[in-house]
Amino acid sequence: MSDNRDFILPAELDDLARRVIEENRAAGRTIAVAESCTGGLVAAALTEIAGSSDVFDSGFVTYSNESKIHLLGVSQEVIATFGSVSVATAWAMAQGVIARTGADVAVAITGVAGPGGGSEKKPVGTVVFARAQRDSDPEEIVADRKEFGDLGRAGVRLQAALCALELLLPVPDAPAP
Repeated sequence: MSDNRDFILPAELDDLARRVIEENRAAGRTIAVAESCTGGLVAAALTEIAGSSDVFDSGFVTYSNESKIHLLGVSQEVIATFGSVSVATAWAMAQGVIARTGADVAVAITGVAGPGGGSEKKPVGTVVFARAQRDSDPEEIVADRKEFGDLGRAGVRLQAALCALELLLPVPDAPAP
């Protein structure tokens, strides 16, 4: 919960980023992000928290397809076949972050923030997320596509950042049977 601290981002983003940092610190995990449509908003929220360097490893803003390919190792074939806003691309982005950093967990975000750029199959407000964990089964894909609708560019980016932060929270272990 935000109090009288000096932050530039919305309180709900600050509050969730704080939870992500605190809970990952308690779990002994480091995190990293790859962002496209959010343009660094998730990294900005995380680094707005004092002491975040204990947990936050790095952030990649891979806005263009070329940067997704060159910085994260997403294959041209994946982008050509499925598009830059797809589960396949988001998953490849998240895997690329894990391969290129020391982070334990990575989240990738790619989408159409608007006001233009949408299509019938991927309208404005379509955002795809993926989470990858170091040493996890590469066949186990954790990804989701959300349709936020046309909330305006800022609204889509905010909702996408909030969802990405949720994915960075540690998942409690399931109780033993």
